[in-house]
Amino acid sequence: MVSENAIAWYHFSSPKNFYPLAGRLIPWFWGLAVILLVVGLYMSFFVAPTDYKQGESYRIIFVHVPAAWMSMFIYLVMAAYAIIGLTWKLRMAEMMASALAPTGAMFTFLALWTGAFWGKPTWGAYWVWDARLTSELILLFLYIGYMSLQSAIDDPRRAARASALLAIVGVINLPVIYWSVKWWNTLHQGASVSPTMAPKMASIMITTMLVMTFAFWMYTIAVVLMRARRVILERERQTSWVMEMVNADPQAEMKK
Repeated sequence: MVSENAIAWYHFSSPKNFYPLAGRLIPWFWGLAVILLVVGLYMSFFVAPTDYKQGESYRIIFVHVPAAWMSMFIYLVMAAYAIIGLTWKLRMAEMMASALAPTGAMFTFLALWTGAFWGKPTWGAYWVWDARLTSELILLFLYIGYMSLQSAIDDPRRAARASALLAIVGVINLPVIYWSVKWWNTLHQGASVSPTMAPKMASIMITTMLVMTFAFWMYTIAVVLMRARRVILERERQTSWVMEMVNADPQAEMKK
């Protein structure tokens, strides 16, 4: 017997049904993102104590670490959507994978950029060919390659299949990023927060980092839903339901 959750999931796997749902959810996720970001930044600058070793410069980790986490998490979700799109030929899964890529690339760049500013006072250099930094840079190239491959192929379905294969192959880089500090002798410090060991940071620092992580998470959902709606309009523009919606309120759709 098919469960109600399975029926709902299948129902919203249709671009026609997903489009209005995304429109209703976007304001809520934007609101949560703004609230959590304001709270997280306040805690980062005014609540979290000064680190006894790195002084005030360590505060960049409240952006750097959540951005690095999001860069890997988004890629994993993107690859999962790619697998679903290839296996079950779901157009909505292909569109979601496409919508995730720019945000994942942005967080990867943010992680590298903030890491460079953190590395200067810590290591004395903005960049070193450290195993974790290099594998994170490869992740950025994977995102760029994914988006470039989609843009290079005119047929959306062929572009989705080709880029999906790249996304799936690129997953092998994620464990390299995560375990690089244990597999090789690197300058990058080990994990300060791990589910398998006691935290190495003060509880207020961990709380601040988690608030910023949830802020980035809410931002990601809001932006990806907005981008997914645009992708739907582009790829489904010849369908009757999109043409009817645009004809009913063309000015509103052009603004979106």
